[in-house]
Amino acid sequence: MSRMTRYVEFAVTSNFSFLWGASHPEELIAEAARLQYSGMGLCDRNNVAGVVRAHLAKRESELKLRYHPGARLVFCDGTPDVLAYPRDRAGWGKLCRLLTRGNLRAEKGDCILYLEDLLEHADGLELVVMARTSRDQGNIAIGNDVNLGTSTIEGGFPPPLWGRGREGGKFNPTRKHPSLAAAMLYTGTDRARLAERAAIARDAGVPLIAVNDVLYHAPERRRLQDVLTCIRDHITLEAAGRRLAANSERYLKPPTEMARMFRDHAQAIEETRRLSDRLAFSLDELSYRYPEETREGFSSPQDALEHLSLEGAAQRYPAGIPEKVRAALAHELELIASLDYAPYFLTVHDIVRFARSHGILCQGRGSAANSAVCFCLGITEVDPERADLLFERFISAERREPPDIDVDFEHERREEVIQHIYERYGRERAGLAATVVSYRGRSAVREVGKAFGFSEDTVGALASSIWGFGGDGFDADLSRAGLDAQSPAVRKMLESVGTLLGFPRHLSQHVGGFVITRDRLDEVVPISNAAMDERTVVEWDKDDLDALGILKIDVLGLGMLTCLRKALTLIEQHYGDKLTLAKIPPEDPAVYRMLQRADSIGVFQVESRAQMSMLPRLKPRNFYDLVIEVAIVRPGPIQGDMVHPYLRRRQGTEPVTFPSKELETVLGKTLGVPLFQEQAMRIAIVAAGFTASEADKLRRAMATFRRVGTIGTFQRKMIDGMVARNYDREFAERCFHQIEGFGEYGFPESHAASFALLVYASAWIKCRYPDVFAAALLNAQPMGFYAPAQIVRDAREHGVEVRPVDVNHSDYEATLEPGPLAAEHLHEMHRDMADDVRARYAVRLGLKEVKGLAEADAKQIVARRGTGYGSMRELWLRTELAPKTVARLADADAFGSLKLSRRNALWGAK
Repeated sequence: MSRMTRYVEFAVTSNFSFLWGASHPEELIAEAARLQYSGMGLCDRNNVAGVVRAHLAKRESELKLRYHPGARLVFCDGTPDVLAYPRDRAGWGKLCRLLTRGNLRAEKGDCILYLEDLLEHADGLELVVMARTSRDQGNIAIGNDVNLGTSTIEGGFPPPLWGRGREGGKFNPTRKHPSLAAAMLYTGTDRARLAERAAIARDAGVPLIAVNDVLYHAPERRRLQDVLTCIRDHITLEAAGRRLAANSERYLKPPTEMARMFRDHAQAIEETRRLSDRLAFSLDELSYRYPEETREGFSSPQDALEHLSLEGAAQRYPAGIPEKVRAALAHELELIASLDYAPYFLTVHDIVRFARSHGILCQGRGSAANSAVCFCLGITEVDPERADLLFERFISAERREPPDIDVDFEHERREEVIQHIYERYGRERAGLAATVVSYRGRSAVREVGKAFGFSEDTVGALASSIWGFGGDGFDADLSRAGLDAQSPAVRKMLESVGTLLGFPRHLSQHVGGFVITRDRLDEVVPISNAAMDERTVVEWDKDDLDALGILKIDVLGLGMLTCLRKALTLIEQHYGDKLTLAKIPPEDPAVYRMLQRADSIGVFQVESRAQMSMLPRLKPRNFYDLVIEVAIVRPGPIQGDMVHPYLRRRQGTEPVTFPSKELETVLGKTLGVPLFQEQAMRIAIVAAGFTASEADKLRRAMATFRRVGTIGTFQRKMIDGMVARNYDREFAERCFHQIEGFGEYGFPESHAASFALLVYASAWIKCRYPDVFAAALLNAQPMGFYAPAQIVRDAREHGVEVRPVDVNHSDYEATLEPGPLAAEHLHEMHRDMADDVRARYAVRLGLKEVKGLAEADAKQIVARRGTGYGSMRELWLRTELAPKTVARLADADAFGSLKLSRRNALWGAK
């Protein structure tokens, strides 16, 4: 490439400038590389939400392209847009703090910036001013004209940016002057306008820099960009007029074309390279610094972790630590030390310890959770001897990714844990991760259909009937919506819908993923307000954070943990057995007999119709069978056609074979059929010759292939690699197809093992204490598949007496009352369980089951009951209930102990 065509495009907007840009960051990076750009900068409007996507695309594709992350600052005080690019790590921190300031003074999704904000944070930033001259067509002037020598720039080009203060003095003689952007707009006056812009730059003593103000990577995306404009402005294409672009020129043009356009001002092209040379910052510099306070006086976090792990092991194994566990601990601690991950485990341990000290049940899961270290720290209850999971699957020295641990807490008490994290680390160091909400079929059809001018009824009918895109199926949907599939307008609309699918709509908050840092979080990533009060959210989602090696801990709510905690409390109160998840007797044959006959209403993860259909076929006999049961009824194995081969082999109708000796070690526990995400990745390594890093790239590509089309490269590499190693091509294609299913719906073995523990715990309580299980399940509602009436019916079928709501006997939640032995009253279908059941109590339904009864009213009834209410009138006089509330209780037959008719509501006046 000649010197004249060495070009770097800095004014690039992606679809993370929500409803402005019409291309994914990955598409822009790929196209810039294809065109042999020297480099590209990405600067979305008042955010850096998409910069990691572009960074990762460049890094993983090993493109020879300089990449510069930045932001386009859009002000609300008349200041023209300014492109801001950090020169170094300190400059990145300044940019993040600048964006954070604008975000936190605005509501969720907005950013309010003033010129003063930029001036305060400009050190370390290279600035490119996007003001347009008075000749620019379509420019909206904001503010007063400012005289800058020989020419005027509409929009007010602020003197401080030129180095002159508002009071006439020098602003900051050490600050670099900004550059002045120039773009060719194809308006018929480009040469004159460019000459005027050059004169302004010359008079002000600042460089002129060429840009194309890019909104999409290729000209064919202009149609979608017009649609996005209409969606943003709530208008139709027909009514949009001059709000739409006059041409399709705002795409990534070849460097030679940019050089031709700026042939009269070649220095503007050269300035792009000079600016790029001044920008040394890379997102790879964002090395994560873990919190340190969790080491609690030890000389190092590693020393603290080793001490706590051995201390926990002694508590877990009071009779002596098994040699297998001791060896696993030593191996895991050595690997953690080599990667400096001890602070991560200590941080998770600190959160879990808080929860346990406050009686909040929790259970860890994730890529690193089911390890000997996490078991000894109390993060998980999955005994490593029971699960036999390989630690290197979760922490890889080659990938150098942070370990991943999700912790599920009782859904009713998760808020206590969240507040503890904010109080422990401070809001300047802790924030929730973002979730990118993307366009899906119905949302895309609704918004694009409105932009094309289709009626509300038509758009609604089409959106509600969507089940897929392409082929005859979608044509049938069109006909049901009253649309002609051959209509040009309909075809264009569908084309736009197809392109829009997967585009980001907005950022939302992750359900519980916390980012916690040692130093200021807002110097790593901008922080925004969440929709909820007292919540702040960073601009990157879990994939972005993982890609940069930034710690994220998921603090999640799980209804079954609420149910189990309530059940364990009831068992202790009424039966005197003090149990924990770890102390529930393992491998109880009665539990597996119950599950084999699909008696699983209310049991965690196996209560759906699909799971109930699978249980009698799989016939789980041990804990690992439950791990498989949890994972097998998932879209990944189903789409990969792995379920039926596994069942045939398990049932003995198909021989268990392995394609090779090396794959027997990978697939041995699953009878030669890959069912878990870890196995799929391991096949790529062992059978196709992938490195661990390449296998991880494959996993990432699976999550984005529908969006950017990168999966084809990996597909060829894997299938060809397996065939070259003497594997049957059909088997190789089937393996890849199964991995493809995991891309969207992958379920790792590590997660399945944690869930299987909760399956067993809930099934054991249902089997042994059906009275307790029914009461706890009712008290944990809403959760699961079944309504309270179905839970009550199932409890009665298991011999449990369920007593109705009664104002004189019911608490707010369901309680246990002395009753007949449940084993004597079991339904005939459960007769073989009679000897296994210990239930001795009847379940009294709680007042919360009365439809429409407020919690405060229900608790008031209980608090003022004393020795009991003698009549409805007495209840009314003792409480502050409204007459309609008392009538609601009467309708619910809550006065049974008073022997009153349902409508005996003549209680007189207070």
